[in-house]
Amino acid sequence: MFILGKGSLNELVGVHPRLFAVVQRAIAITPVDFSVHDGLRTEAEQKHYVATGVSQTMASLHRKQPDGFGHAVDLVPYINGKLRWEWPPIYEIAAAMRRALDEHNDVRGSKPALKLRWGGCWRDLATIDPTAAAMERAVEGYGAERRRLGKKAFTDGPHFEVLP
Repeated sequence: MFILGKGSLNELVGVHPRLFAVVQRAIAITPVDFSVHDGLRTEAEQKHYVATGVSQTMASLHRKQPDGFGHAVDLVPYINGKLRWEWPPIYEIAAAMRRALDEHNDVRGSKPALKLRWGGCWRDLATIDPTAAAMERAVEGYGAERRRLGKKAFTDGPHFEVLP
């Protein structure tokens, strides 16, 4: 069982409380340690990320939204003391996020369900089975569909964002 470190907790300051809660549960149930690489971003940070191609838009949900919170996080595998952008552990983290989301929504009862989109395939996370294999198939399907349409795929496996 893993816990969020000080740096990850600092990155979650200003992130929507329900997304924060799902991330906290995911770290407790994931088989792969991860770090919150990005939570709430400033305008200057977002400009830098767009300029360097890390992000595609200034309208990122990492920026403060009308409710005063950031609505996105990037969860990067932390392996052998280093951040690692590798797909097999990213799939495991996505599956843990799906399971944590299901638990969160079950506990919330009558409240509106929290919906998250995963940047690995830009789909509602709840539409993907909560397994690493299903996450991998979703990413492969997204890439195949984009190629079929003659478009480039923008896969961002560590990214999770709140859907309206």
